Amino acid sequence: MALDAAWTRRWIELVADRVAERKAELTHLDRDIGDGDHGENLDRGFTAVRARLADLDADATPGAILKLVATTLISTVGGASGPLYGTAFLKASMAAGDAATLDDSLVDVLAAARDGIVARGKAEPGDKTMIDAWTPAVEAAGAAPDPVAALAAAADAAEAGAAATEPLVARKGRASYLGERAIGHRDPGSESTALILRAAADA
Repeated sequence: MALDAAWTRRWIELVADRVAERKAELTHLDRDIGDGDHGENLDRGFTAVRARLADLDADATPGAILKLVATTLISTVGGASGPLYGTAFLKASMAAGDAATLDDSLVDVLAAARDGIVARGKAEPGDKTMIDAWTPAVEAAGAAPDPVAALAAAADAAEAGAAATEPLVARKGRASYLGERAIGHRDPGSESTALILRAAADA
């Protein structure tokens, strides 16, 4: 399977489907320790992305598709998740460049997305943020033997990373105001990261 433009479109459309299916769950997670709007915000953003994908040129590269996702999320998603995911997809598009596939650049694309979030949010592993899913995902992808295996490894690691946020005390965002009361709650950004990367593996 080539990670070409058709795959990139399937990935993003699958993200839109799954965010719509799980927006109540994501919002519930965010209601426990955040603003309570994560699922609704992402659903609005990826619904807009899906609509704009239809207007994109048929010969658009994977990088162009990722850039469209970035600009759409930045312009339609409020709160922290819009700028963070927008930056992630923008940096990913830059790492993808004009190549016809992401086969040779996948790990660099994932790392660029993670680094963009770090630069924007100033979070580190252990802060109870989406970085706790992105960082193990990038590391797992880098150790995989081929791009398809890298996607599966990244998705598995992101899901484990999201689960591992539950016992953490938050050090960033609104959840940090809760102190130890944030313990026992999963970070919603790490959960949506796991959703996005699982969709990449399933596309």
